[in-house]
Amino acid sequence: MIKKDISNSENNAITQNTRFNVSFLFMFACAQPDMGALYKNQRIPVTDMHLHTGEWESVSSRSKNFFSEIFPFPFNLEPESVTEQILSSEGILNEMNSGGFSRVFLFAVYAPRSVGVTTNELVIEQTQADPERIFGLASLSVEQWEQEESTQLEKLDTALQHPSMIGVKLAHTHQSFRMDDPAYYSIYTVAATHKAPVYIHTGPSPFVGTNQADPYINPKYMEEAISTHPDTQFILGHLGFDFINRKQMWLDECLKLAETYDNVWLEPSALGSATSDPERTILVEAYQKIKEKDLVDKVLYGSDGPQRPGFIAEYLERNIYAMEQSGYTVEEVKKVLSENADRAFGLEPVVLKETAQ
Repeated sequence: MIKKDISNSENNAITQNTRFNVSFLFMFACAQPDMGALYKNQRIPVTDMHLHTGEWESVSSRSKNFFSEIFPFPFNLEPESVTEQILSSEGILNEMNSGGFSRVFLFAVYAPRSVGVTTNELVIEQTQADPERIFGLASLSVEQWEQEESTQLEKLDTALQHPSMIGVKLAHTHQSFRMDDPAYYSIYTVAATHKAPVYIHTGPSPFVGTNQADPYINPKYMEEAISTHPDTQFILGHLGFDFINRKQMWLDECLKLAETYDNVWLEPSALGSATSDPERTILVEAYQKIKEKDLVDKVLYGSDGPQRPGFIAEYLERNIYAMEQSGYTVEEVKKVLSENADRAFGLEPVVLKETAQ
């Protein structure tokens, strides 16, 4: 055996290389699985409609500290290098491929008071890494709404003209505007013009700089906008979960709105993670209630990833477990994991390629 001494300079080079190639390590940590999720011996296509991208420099300083505290960074890895890699086009595609995802949707974010800004332009750029599999939801700034409403709406309209941008993302708690304020309803009119569903963050958020008052987080305050904009599709994200106290808060309100209005959809991201739901009971309860109320046709699967390497694959497994525990049929799981998203966003159904046995 030949031994090689490593000098300090070589050791530093190795350390730097490790810091900036974490995604490479995870890419080869395990064999790439077949596309789709296996449920009752059938492979089902998966669309994750809730992923984030961005650049570390655009994250607010308080949120940088928050990310550094809640996410583990082993092997002397720096939060900046890990975040940049997993949020890059290559990192997102790696997470998709390693988890068997057919499609994902990336969110633009304009929330300088809390998490920071991910521009429509950046999201469009990221979608071009694989336009057949990666799509985007546009957003806009509401910081100077009285002065800039028309300008911001024009920017939103321009973004939605791009074929990869198929929806709108809003987070009232992060952007600090009330759900029931008619001054912002023009956003829903623009969305309807493009047949672009609007994703609404519901429930308290743990991020610094968010507004935790009821009109910014309680889905019941969305009812006026929903009822007065029947041509706009609304997606109630997180099912009203309280991420601060880690408990279900407004699930029933979300389900009631979905029962009452044809233009309301449901999305179960993040609330079933190992952090929020360590006993795997919260997500099971949500899927049980959805099935009991005959609302399976209205659920769009999302994870709120990528967060860390392997998270979106892990979250998918937790959702499959919850649906299995709730007695979902193969056809119902197909609806949740891809078919409902195809209908809501007007996409062609995914057809999985047969793999050699």
